[in-house]
Amino acid sequence: MDNNRLCWCGSGMPYSQCHREFDEKWNEYRQKGYIVPPRKIIKNQKQIENIRKSAEINIHVLDYIAEHIREGVTTEQIDRWVYQETTKYGAIPAPLHYEGFPKSVCTSINNQVCHGIPSSKIVLQEGDIINVDASTNYRGYYSDSSRMFCIGEVSEENRRLVEVTKECVQLGLEQVKPWGFLGDMGQAVNDHARKNGYSVVREIGGHGIGLEFHELPWVSYVSKRGTQMMMAPGMIFTIEPMVNLGKPQVYVNRSDGWTVYTKDGKPSAQWEIQVLVTDNGYEVISY
Repeated sequence: MDNNRLCWCGSGMPYSQCHREFDEKWNEYRQKGYIVPPRKIIKNQKQIENIRKSAEINIHVLDYIAEHIREGVTTEQIDRWVYQETTKYGAIPAPLHYEGFPKSVCTSINNQVCHGIPSSKIVLQEGDIINVDASTNYRGYYSDSSRMFCIGEVSEENRRLVEVTKECVQLGLEQVKPWGFLGDMGQAVNDHARKNGYSVVREIGGHGIGLEFHELPWVSYVSKRGTQMMMAPGMIFTIEPMVNLGKPQVYVNRSDGWTVYTKDGKPSAQWEIQVLVTDNGYEVISY
């Protein structure tokens, strides 16, 4: 590519000052047969700044939920809070009407793995563990993260599951570095879960995000070191393992077409963060 031309990333900068060194690495690894990220998922600085603004709203929404969630609250109320706090800042809840999803947030309780649909009939009870998964579309820029909440006094078994799942995310995050492999992160997650006697859901993983709600790559948490797509500066994806107390098998509720349950009926936990790969390591965009 002509070094004097504007860079392909849309930054408006000369190629020689922007992604020339990136492309040298990219071509080197591609020629070695590694899976390199397509250029279309590499974000420029302006895009990253806008994604950060989206993430600020997303973080605020989850902070608000953390302050108000308690026993006796319905998941429909959580949905209303998410819509209220997201739209207050000029953003849109990304899940709302996404591929037909009817609500603004996913609320998954106990043996629900993910994509739980809020309802006025579902009332939080003491001992429940719940994942609240919030996603934000701010002027066409997307953010996504989720947190676990323990309602009242929770059994030691469930509390430990929640804590270990959070540890899995942190250990996976520590493997994020430029030109490393997504499989390095996936194996760190899976090793820690299995070490503690748990299993990781195989069929559902993380995803790229930023300019669309879901982009490449699909992110597995049962992968092996040195495999999967390489991580490159400007790439943004989620780390969101779903860790089961029992076996890894899951199924989708046929009546609503969305809610995923553990097949053995045992609890599942999930934390989600949104991560930017930087020149020196990583930045957590949303949590």
